[in-house]
Amino acid sequence: MRITRSIIPNLFTLANLFSGFSAIILTSDGNFKEAAIFIIVAGIFDMLDGIMARLTRSTSELGVELDSLCDAVSFGVAPAFMLYKAGFYWIDTFGVLLASLPALAGVFRLARFNSELTNMEDKEYFTGMPIPAGALTIISYVVFYHVGPGSEFFSTFGIGDISKTILLSVVTVLVSLVMISRIKYENLPRPTKRSIVENPLKFLIFIIGILLAFVSQGLSIFPFMLLYICFGVVRYVIKLIKEKKHLR
Repeated sequence: MRITRSIIPNLFTLANLFSGFSAIILTSDGNFKEAAIFIIVAGIFDMLDGIMARLTRSTSELGVELDSLCDAVSFGVAPAFMLYKAGFYWIDTFGVLLASLPALAGVFRLARFNSELTNMEDKEYFTGMPIPAGALTIISYVVFYHVGPGSEFFSTFGIGDISKTILLSVVTVLVSLVMISRIKYENLPRPTKRSIVENPLKFLIFIIGILLAFVSQGLSIFPFMLLYICFGVVRYVIKLIKEKKHLR
């Protein structure tokens, strides 16, 4: 095998896959919080492999395909398995189907992204919510609201296991739908001077989201991601209304 500069970003991509695999192992043992941490680590490696590819000028079609395969495991299969183990295991075959939805939708979205890829440059917007964002939405809900400290809030209002499973199903279906939708979602702002100058508001919101996550010990992540989803949907609906008015 010939050693080229592309091995550097590819190693980060494979680290993403290893983190996702580790998350699956931890989930099988019921360690959901630790598994969620590994999925987040996978997300960090996913971001770093792109940065390293641009720094080493080694972006390639191989790198894109490898990245998608690893993302399918870390942000598709791993969160789906967590859904099954944490909330859907007791409803048998239908539970398997529900839990698999984010993996199915995420893989479809990755394939669509690759088929529509025209260049290796960073995109300001993605068509459909990116699969790492979908994974973060799911694991933040499972860890902090379905089985974590937020579940006490549900118990206070007398929400039992069946109602919690229904809520988990709603989150699962919502995330799956927005991933395969044609709704535009913003890419993460890059920590560069140019990116900050061109998109100061986006960068500020991103920093605020990170700070809130630390201050709230993770409880704010799901509400923040829910706002991200809703903002994209509202903007898409407004765009459709404007287009219909323009056609009249």
